[in-house]
Amino acid sequence: MFKATLFVPLFVVLASFAAAAPAPLQSRQSGGVGSVTFFDTGLGACGNTNTDSDAITAISASLFDSMGSAAVCGRQISLTTQDGHSVTVTVEDRCAGCAEFDLDLTPSAFQQLASLDVGRLQGVSWSFI
Repeated sequence: MFKATLFVPLFVVLASFAAAAPAPLQSRQSGGVGSVTFFDTGLGACGNTNTDSDAITAISASLFDSMGSAAVCGRQISLTTQDGHSVTVTVEDRCAGCAEFDLDLTPSAFQQLASLDVGRLQGVSWSFI
């Protein structure tokens, strides 16, 4: 009797933890689809000073913060637009104004995808490599 009354509440507590566990970060850590813009560079969140001619990116604050700078700084990302243009960039900064899967590129990296006059590209697929 004692074991059964102890087991049932323990099972309920453990089951509630399993149900409330957040989704794994695996999908967030592999990439996504989002908008791409460009920004003027300088000292980035990874501690390096970059120039507009460097092929770098700032990832969203939500990804940067959840994964941690040690896990993202220096990682390469491959991007492909809906019309097939692609570029590879290195994570060097954090984008406070970006939605979760949006990226900010340096002007030179953005120009490999489209003219700066475009300003923003929608539906760009990207992944860590």
